[in-house]
Amino acid sequence: MSHLPLNALRVFEAVARTGSFRRAAEALFVTQSAVSHQIRHLEDWLGTPLFDREGSRPRLLPHGEELARALSLSLSEIENACQRVRSHRDGPLVIAAIPSVAVCWLIPRLAGFRALHPEIEIRVIYAMHGRDIDFRDAHLAFVFAAGLPERPGIRAEAFLPGVSVPVCSPLALARLGKTRAGVEDILALGLLHDTDSSGWRSWLQRAGHAAPAQSGGPVFEDFNLLRAAALAGQGVALCPVAMIRADLDSGRLVQLSELSVLEEFGYYLLSGPAADMAMAREARAFRDWAFAARDDAPKLPNRGENAPG
Repeated sequence: MSHLPLNALRVFEAVARTGSFRRAAEALFVTQSAVSHQIRHLEDWLGTPLFDREGSRPRLLPHGEELARALSLSLSEIENACQRVRSHRDGPLVIAAIPSVAVCWLIPRLAGFRALHPEIEIRVIYAMHGRDIDFRDAHLAFVFAAGLPERPGIRAEAFLPGVSVPVCSPLALARLGKTRAGVEDILALGLLHDTDSSGWRSWLQRAGHAAPAQSGGPVFEDFNLLRAAALAGQGVALCPVAMIRADLDSGRLVQLSELSVLEEFGYYLLSGPAADMAMAREARAFRDWAFAARDDAPKLPNRGENAPG
């Protein structure tokens, strides 16, 4: 017997799973004609049809259903085996982090972990805000969320607060000719937006000031871009204190008000299931180090307290 037509079997499994040649083609990123060709190739190799093609949709024949069940189980076992190999303890400990945490918190401190655990190989990858973390590809993840994330089999721990306050560069503040800034001063300096203008609308509402009809100011899709614009003196940004603590301590950024927003948000450390005991020990070592290295959480002002002016 000639070699198994593995590609054709993969295409057949997709057709059986999706119930359609068209949807199988979309799932495999190939043309529908390519799917039809592979199915004909498989049927020729087997010497028997797999589908009843009468009607608008192909219907699996009994022996086709049997083959589809066997393939589904086999491919699932193959995928699980591959994931076990990928997450083998000889591989690196993979830390996923949203860009703000990666750039502002993790990377500046990572040398400390490496000095403490030189035997642990680390790989840092981006986690994108709003997208689920695939814990087959990462062992731990830093995320930003409104409330404790809940996922089966995943341990989630509060790490840093997300409370955000208005900040600007000393250069921008110097343009005012004063050391304190009220709401009108902040508006005059110009607003910098993170993703959209909702943060500033909330802040202005708490400050007892109506949001301008045209908020103006650039919108940045990434916090690191927003922070860079604030550091460059381009305006006032609402930034999470936990991510800019070093900028505030060094004077690179100046906090203009104690009035805050986003108290309900926070940064969380998620721990996925480990493939073996060795990887579990490495993940636990990183988790323990991260909490030990965490800066003291900034004190959160009471909502509505210390409005600017």
